[in-house]
Amino acid sequence: MAEKNSANIGFEKQIWDAACVLWGHIPAAEYRKVIIGLIFLRYISSAFEKRYAELVAEGYGFEDDPDAYLEENIFFVPEEARWSKIASAAHTPEIGTVIDDAMRAIENDNKKLKNVLPKNYASPDLDKRVLGDVVDLFTNMDMGDTEDSKDLLGRTYEYCIAQFAAYEGVKGGEFYTPASIVKTIVAILKPFSNCRVYDPCCGSGGMFVQSAKFIEAHSGKRGEVSVYGQESNADTWKMAKMNMAIRGIDADLGPYQADTFFNDLHPTLKADFIMANPPFNLSNWGQDKLKDDKRWKYGVPPAGNANYAWIQHMIHHLAPNGKIGLVLANGALSTQSSGEGEIRKNIIEDDLIEGIVALPPQLFYSVTIPVTLWFISKNKKQKGKTVFIDARKMGSMVDRKHRDFSDEDIAKIADTFSAFQDGTLEDIKGFCAVATTEDIAKQDYILTPGRYVGIEEQQDDGEPFEEKMTRLTSELSEMFARSHELEEKIREKLGEIGYEV
Repeated sequence: MAEKNSANIGFEKQIWDAACVLWGHIPAAEYRKVIIGLIFLRYISSAFEKRYAELVAEGYGFEDDPDAYLEENIFFVPEEARWSKIASAAHTPEIGTVIDDAMRAIENDNKKLKNVLPKNYASPDLDKRVLGDVVDLFTNMDMGDTEDSKDLLGRTYEYCIAQFAAYEGVKGGEFYTPASIVKTIVAILKPFSNCRVYDPCCGSGGMFVQSAKFIEAHSGKRGEVSVYGQESNADTWKMAKMNMAIRGIDADLGPYQADTFFNDLHPTLKADFIMANPPFNLSNWGQDKLKDDKRWKYGVPPAGNANYAWIQHMIHHLAPNGKIGLVLANGALSTQSSGEGEIRKNIIEDDLIEGIVALPPQLFYSVTIPVTLWFISKNKKQKGKTVFIDARKMGSMVDRKHRDFSDEDIAKIADTFSAFQDGTLEDIKGFCAVATTEDIAKQDYILTPGRYVGIEEQQDDGEPFEEKMTRLTSELSEMFARSHELEEKIREKLGEIGYEV
């Protein structure tokens, strides 16, 4: 039986079919809003209907009691917003109005979603016949694993970005973090009950979803986490609000979208856990107006790259025993330009870098550059030491373009980190190594894992070295001879048609 992974979207083909139906009828940039809104309605209706049937079967008359849904972290859906009503109106001229009214009904029942849900379905620019066909596709979509789907909205959004970025002319600077990366960060950090979790560039909220799931899976309750986030893109911020509502997570994402560097919506927050996937190598982030900012404790980040601005912003928001897990492009490990090397040195000398994990390529849908996980901690268990893990050979390809970590892969990385924290980790050539601050200083404060873990030891095949070299040089000589034969034949054939080489 094939192992279930989290890289593929279960109804990917159906999403694309919906895109094809809309093609030519709506701009690609608007498509995402239309589809995300329908996914939202379809998702909450599916979960609601399942719970409704359970309550009816119990026979206590609680099927119309919102609290009976809330206690199970299920969204109570007003009658006029249920998918059955939308599906029945799919092929009427009023379908757009029906969907917009459904969105308004949900916002009226949940003030935190006020002005968040899309209400553009009645627009005359949207062909109602086409919209009805798309509603049919969502009606026939298998949502049977609603409770088990992994950040459905985020994954759908990720897929949309991957498919439409080229058409929109957008360079993928803003994308959803694949579930296996988020789960790896969460498995290493191990957020606990009654903690404060913060993401200063939260996207669709995937970090919060996995944190809540981790706490719930370890005998806690999903609500026992205080969530704080910020997002600068208006559409993405709205999607995060929808995602939190679906998951039953009470999150403070600010009253509006805002730039984290210029308008920190949580200025006094000191978080227990910070998890983030900031935009890689962001340029023109406004350094010239923020040079004297108190967050730059370890040095002013360069104007052309915000990587070390993100790192220092997060350190600024750490509680006394707080921990950070973030994704960065590999360049941040070794760059010496524009003062970045000095900033990295200062952070290392302050004993904040707890671990670095090199990731394999092709984990992301929309970028191909190699990336690394950084783990930064105050009050580290192993003072003056850092663990390096090279996971570049881990994971497996789930299709031609995408790689994914299995649960076993994630557990191996997390267990390695735990062994380091417990002081029981033994170095494994090519995979993991523990280095002291002095060791890192000798490497010019470069944090590339390969410098510390070395090359994996090759298994001895039992063939004596002299015999192996004799055999290999003989084989190479034969190959050279054959190459000369082929060269002469090619010259001969070219000569026959009047060409000399």
